[in-house]
Amino acid sequence: MLKTRIFTAIVLLGLFLPALFWLPLLAWAAIMLGLTLVCLHEWAGFLQMSKGQARSYLLVSAALGLAVLLLLLQQGFHWFFYHALHVFALATVFWLVIVPVALFLNTFSKNKAVNAVAGWALMMSLWLALVAAKEVNPFVLLTIISTIWLADSAAYFAGKQFGRHKLAPAISPGKTWEGVYGALFAVAIYAAVLKLSGAVSTWWILPGLWLVTIAGVYGDLFESFFKRRANLKDSGRFLPGHGGFLDRVDGVIPALPIGLCLLFWFHYWQQAYSF
Repeated sequence: MLKTRIFTAIVLLGLFLPALFWLPLLAWAAIMLGLTLVCLHEWAGFLQMSKGQARSYLLVSAALGLAVLLLLLQQGFHWFFYHALHVFALATVFWLVIVPVALFLNTFSKNKAVNAVAGWALMMSLWLALVAAKEVNPFVLLTIISTIWLADSAAYFAGKQFGRHKLAPAISPGKTWEGVYGALFAVAIYAAVLKLSGAVSTWWILPGLWLVTIAGVYGDLFESFFKRRANLKDSGRFLPGHGGFLDRVDGVIPALPIGLCLLFWFHYWQQAYSF
């Protein structure tokens, strides 16, 4: 199983990096839309949709995604980014206000239609962020995603070694506070390396990446909440050795829209208050 996980991870990385840096924006957007539909298919499984309901859910999502692609082609990226920022702002509020309350209370709507709309909004906000981040700067996208990967790995090893206090035992019994602290520590080192190497110009990268890391924890727990409600161990079988695709991007779903909001607000603040 470990060999399969490692092989799958290497293949994914080998496909992801060339696509991120070399694919034209529309080709990238189309491929990311396809992967977003995979996530939505797995989300439909969480909601125990029938085959007909899941098919309609995906067809409507694909049609709306293609409509956005057509508008991107016609109106240009500036139009796309302006409207996507509103989506990212709403996603930020959802992840940093609504989700923490829902996780604390260990409850969320049981209405299938509400959850279908919520899942669609979250996955499509991720798709918009994947498209926007590539065009703004591929290194921004790579930095945020690598932060989540690093945080996940550090949390796993810190939890294994030092884990004593459960983070959310009713939702995800394996996660511990020590794992979260390990993730924040590893991300702090990563932020320091980025700053000292000259990859970024400000120490604001540290609180920014810490917030992204915390958002990733919320994403992980929120997905675990729905998996537990549906009595599922994995979101699917899309990735050999890893389970579903949603299992691998649950932390990225909140992290990327929030990261882009932080980047925009930081640059806006710099321009507004620079002398």
